[in-house]
Amino acid sequence: MIASLLAAAALASPSACTPVPGVEALWKEEIRYVVVGEMHGTTETPAAFADMVCAARDQGPVTVALEFSESMQPTLDAFMEAQSEEAARAILAAYPSGPFVHHDGRGSVAMLDLLLRLRAMRRETPSLKVVAFAPDSPYVPGFSQSYYDLDMGHRLATAAREAPDSRMLVLVGNMHAQRKVIESWSLTPAVVHLPSAEVISLYAVQQGGTAWNCRREGCGPSPLPEAYDSAARGVIVQPYGGGAFDGVLALGPTTASGPAEP
Repeated sequence: MIASLLAAAALASPSACTPVPGVEALWKEEIRYVVVGEMHGTTETPAAFADMVCAARDQGPVTVALEFSESMQPTLDAFMEAQSEEAARAILAAYPSGPFVHHDGRGSVAMLDLLLRLRAMRRETPSLKVVAFAPDSPYVPGFSQSYYDLDMGHRLATAAREAPDSRMLVLVGNMHAQRKVIESWSLTPAVVHLPSAEVISLYAVQQGGTAWNCRREGCGPSPLPEAYDSAARGVIVQPYGGGAFDGVLALGPTTASGPAEP
C-alpha cells in the first residue's frame, strides 16, 4: 500500500510550485527561522509548506526541519540520497517505527507527498537540507513537557548552527510553535527558546474542514472549527492569538489526510 501511495505522491513536480500569496513577507534578512504551526493530519498544510520551501530556494540556502524523531535522521538521509524513487520508498517503508507506524497525523499521505517533493527539490538544489528535530528525550518523572520543548528548541538551534548561511523552514505542531508560555499548561514552547528577532511563527489557522487525528473515541477524520475568515488565503503577517504567533497561514477549509500504512 505504501508503494502505491508514494507513487501517486511522486507525480507532484517541485518545479511546478504553487505560489503562496504573501509569502514574500517572510524573506527578511534578519529572519533565520520561519515556523509553521499546524494541526497534524490535513492535506493542505504540508502541500503549502512544500510550496513555501520551493519559494525559499530562490532566496538562498534552505534547511527544512520536520517534526520527526531525531533517530529517524539516518533514514531521512538515505531517503534523500537514494538513487531512485523506488529505492527511496523502500527505505522509508522499512523504517520499523515512527510516524508512519504509530500514526498521529505526521505519517499521513500528505506528509509522504511532502517528503517526496523535498527529495525532488534536493536533486535540483543540492544545498537543501532536511532534518528531523523531535528529540528522543527519555521521560523522567518530575520533568514536564517544557523540558521536551527545550530539547526541541536546542535541536533547531543546533541545525541552524550547522548550516549558518541557511534559512530554516520548520513544520511543527502548533503548540510547539507559540511564542508565549502557555499558562494553562505551564508549558514553555520550543520557539520561545529561539532568538526572538530571528523568528517568524505562523499559525495554520482553522477555517473549517477536517483533519485526521486520534482522540479518545478513536482515530479518523475530525471536524475543525471555522475559527478564522474562511475566505482568507495565504501568509498574513499580523499578530494572532494575543501575540502567540506573528501571523497566520490561511489555506481555507482543510481535508483530512489519512495514514500511509507500510
